[in-house]
Amino acid sequence: MTPTDPNGKSPKEPGAKLDGGKLQPDLIFTGFSRALSAVAEIGTHGAEKYTRDGWASVPDGIYRYRNAGQRHALARATGEQLDPDSGLPHLAHEAWNKLAELELALRQGDPS
Repeated sequence: MTPTDPNGKSPKEPGAKLDGGKLQPDLIFTGFSRALSAVAEIGTHGAEKYTRDGWASVPDGIYRYRNAGQRHALARATGEQLDPDSGLPHLAHEAWNKLAELELALRQGDPS
């Protein structure tokens, strides 16, 4: 797909910007700022507890992060809102684990 100017300007016309049809990351950053901050807290906790970016080298990571997220979901299902280890919301842990699972799957070329 060739990017276009969303206002119909030709590429050589002053004020043209060929960003029509491109991703709009600000929709995520502004629409989910609180959720992203909560997930960033989880990532920070993990980096301090283990190592920065060490999560990406965990053997069988997809399987293990899927299970970790499900453990947090089970804890929430029993009424526990905060993880006893981190003091942070289980739901944020679930989101972080799901992102880790997705990232690893995409890196392997299999986002199923």
